[in-house]
Amino acid sequence: MREKVQVAVAGDVAEAEEMQAILHAAGIAAALEAGNDEGLSVFVDEEDLIPAREALEALTEPDDLIGEP
Repeated sequence: MREKVQVAVAGDVAEAEEMQAILHAAGIAAALEAGNDEGLSVFVDEEDLIPAREALEALTEPDDLIGEP
């Protein structure tokens, strides 16, 4: 079983779905999960973490992404 890791946190559903669409376009499967606060976490397979970060960074502001674990 592949381990899922958090690649980003979205402020709302629309932002999370946009991130998921960006990742899908890059050929990366992403899952959304409600976080402890109002945000949604975006998860990818551990092996896709670096390409996922690169895809999101190319199309979003770097401050929108979470820091290194």
